[in-house]
Amino acid sequence: MATIVPLEAVDPQLTEELLDAAFGPDRFARTAYRIRTGMDWLPGLSFAAMDDDDFLVGTIQLWPVALTDPQGRAHPMLMVGPVAVMPGHQGEGYGKALMAAALGAIDPQAPLPQVLIGDAEYYGQWDFSARMTGGWNCPGPYEKHRLLARASSDAVLPEQGMLGPWMG
Repeated sequence: MATIVPLEAVDPQLTEELLDAAFGPDRFARTAYRIRTGMDWLPGLSFAAMDDDDFLVGTIQLWPVALTDPQGRAHPMLMVGPVAVMPGHQGEGYGKALMAAALGAIDPQAPLPQVLIGDAEYYGQWDFSARMTGGWNCPGPYEKHRLLARASSDAVLPEQGMLGPWMG
């Protein structure tokens, strides 16, 4: 059974090693990294999964980002990911447990929209979809159908804009 702990309780070097194992050493070139350039992950919303032997097997990080609309207004959001599970442990429920912990930690009284780049079939179970992101852009290559968002109401999501770090 997985034990979920705050990510800040884990040695950062172990987190980096897990991310390299899950995504490869070229992960820094990914568009998701460009979106959150210069930002730190949010400690209260980022978690680690430990296996029965207390080995790190997964992490999730949430980041402050914003969608800047064509008028130059920044709309704050939370970027979910990376959700990383050590190869050999994928498909064992660690990713789902991490998603539940991170999304469950978001303040329900003031929920910011959440965005991620990922598989709609998987992340759809948490109501992420590309329904409102068709007019959004990212600072790098991405597949439009993989840019997913969820919000308490679609009305809070701008129809157009560029994703990037939240400097607010």
